Amino acid sequence: MTLKTAFRRPVTAQYPEPNKRLPIALRYKGFPALMWDGEVNEPYCTGCMVCVRACPTQCMTAEMKDNPFFTDEKSRRRKIIDVFEINLGRCILCAICVDVCNFDAIEMSHVHELSKYQRNDNRVVLSQLLDMGKSYQSEIGWSPSQPEKNSGVPVKKEEGAKPTRQRTTKRPQADSAADAPSTPTTPAQTTTHGESATGDQA
Repeated sequence: MTLKTAFRRPVTAQYPEPNKRLPIALRYKGFPALMWDGEVNEPYCTGCMVCVRACPTQCMTAEMKDNPFFTDEKSRRRKIIDVFEINLGRCILCAICVDVCNFDAIEMSHVHELSKYQRNDNRVVLSQLLDMGKSYQSEIGWSPSQPEKNSGVPVKKEEGAKPTRQRTTKRPQADSAADAPSTPTTPAQTTTHGESATGDQA
């Protein structure tokens, strides 16, 4: 040990003591979590299965259901997630699920610990994923990247307003041959009774 390193701050932490852990950077990517739409009190996830199909390790399973809030006109999401499970032991933190999601429903949280007493304890269900998401949202002040598109707040329609359909006007066709433009004729093409096409007498 040199004199220079003796006064340097330590770069490691005494894990797992909480008061000696290093702070996690805001851009740190841990395990995926589901985001919560606080405006309508439901998840952003609609259970479209895009992330499940795109996962290279197939560590996700999901099921959707009809959204009762949509029937009551409290949300504009027709479908909502019913069952969601992630095996964190198989997750490789690739964030492909985040990239393919069209609804801002899943993000890479700051959860990174996998120390469990049983192997199946690394399986997290919908309630746990939503708790991870709520904690992540409050920690970094998360907001959806497309709030107008993915917000669950129903759009109020104006009373008495009806949707209007725009029709393209087509050019009216000629009803008869008289309306059609006539083609000019040359003297050589004009024929009369008793004359040939060349004008000679029969």
